[in-house]
Amino acid sequence: MLLKEIKKIFHQELNEIYGEDEVSSFFYLLIEHYLGLERFVLAIQPNLMVDKQEETKLFKALSELKINRPIQYITGRAYFMDMEFKVGPGVLIPRPETEELARWVVSDVTEISESLDILDMGTGSGCIAIGLAKVLKNANVHALDISEEALGLAKENARNNDADVHFFQSDMTNFSIKQKFDIVASNPPYVRYLEKNKMNNNVLDYEPETALFVSDDDPLFFYRSIAEFTTKNLKPNGMLYLEINQYLGVETCCLLKKYDFEKIELRKDMFGNDRMIKAIKN
Repeated sequence: MLLKEIKKIFHQELNEIYGEDEVSSFFYLLIEHYLGLERFVLAIQPNLMVDKQEETKLFKALSELKINRPIQYITGRAYFMDMEFKVGPGVLIPRPETEELARWVVSDVTEISESLDILDMGTGSGCIAIGLAKVLKNANVHALDISEEALGLAKENARNNDADVHFFQSDMTNFSIKQKFDIVASNPPYVRYLEKNKMNNNVLDYEPETALFVSDDDPLFFYRSIAEFTTKNLKPNGMLYLEINQYLGVETCCLLKKYDFEKIELRKDMFGNDRMIKAIKN
């Protein structure tokens, strides 16, 4: 079958769901992933044929996209800080907002020559920890997650990206270690169940609920646990970086003040939402 005809079918079937530009993006990602073809291939070879096996892979992906399965779970990969990460249903897909948080850490400490001890709490795919370990050559990076499945993927991603990260399997709400850290970073569950109706089906139907949602009655539960941990394990003048619920920025800042943090900075993400906090331990 002609590849250009498959592309036409993709647009016919998916444009109403995703829009023309995003469907084109999906198609080019898939031909690169399954066929090893560059996005401009049809401009050079407009009559390029694909065999039955290649055609089957593309149409299987099409059927999955029609039921809102995320493209990252279809290809099994996502990108973060210019690195490729393996992802699956057991971990959240790395978001651009989370990359903004990691790059904030990098921009703050890139001029520091002394060794830095960093902890990522609730690492998931390992994207924050691995990103920091790759860029900050003077950092000793540690990461924890309660999920054995997530840690398996995180360790594989660390190996694939040649990043030195020390992983722990532990519940972040009950983690104990003697070591003290210069930096603690976290993107914990923060979406309240009452906000479900604002979320897309590709998130609700496929990404792990335990990594997304927190009780409506105590939405800052994980942030309180992290703050409690830092009372013993964050060095004086140590820095805490958090991704947060956009609707609870003020409340999260107030919580941190109760735990002796100062110079608390609330920052918006690229979409203009309150999304990140940096705080310094007194």
